Amino acid sequence: MSFAMSGPLQRAVYDALSADSALSGVVGSAIYDAVPTGTLPLIYVRLGSEEARDASDCSGAGAVHRFTVSVITSGPGFAQAKEAAAAISDVLHNGDLTLSRGRLVSLRFERARARRVEAAATRQIDLRFAARVQDD
Repeated sequence: MSFAMSGPLQRAVYDALSADSALSGVVGSAIYDAVPTGTLPLIYVRLGSEEARDASDCSGAGAVHRFTVSVITSGPGFAQAKEAAAAISDVLHNGDLTLSRGRLVSLRFERARARRVEAAATRQIDLRFAARVQDD
């Protein structure tokens, strides 16, 4: 197994989300790996946690990366957040992303959770994806 494709996978996910016009129509360029300090936009996307496990086989080294992409909004209701989440799902589920190292074998949506974060007066949708990568 190798965790070496984690960075290239993250970059490819970020690039694909940043290039999507439907998502940009909802969140603009507010797609972050690390949320900046200061005033945040009304709605934004944050690349979140990741866990990887070995998926090597006779064809070579590989891994399954499970990662979260979150939509966070301080706006009223979930409608706009769900629109952004749908765009993210459309881009990533069965996405054909090019990695700078290795290759993406498959990318699929696993689950989502929409919730109110009362302490922060926000709404958040966490989308979880699974990416199978091969280090060729």
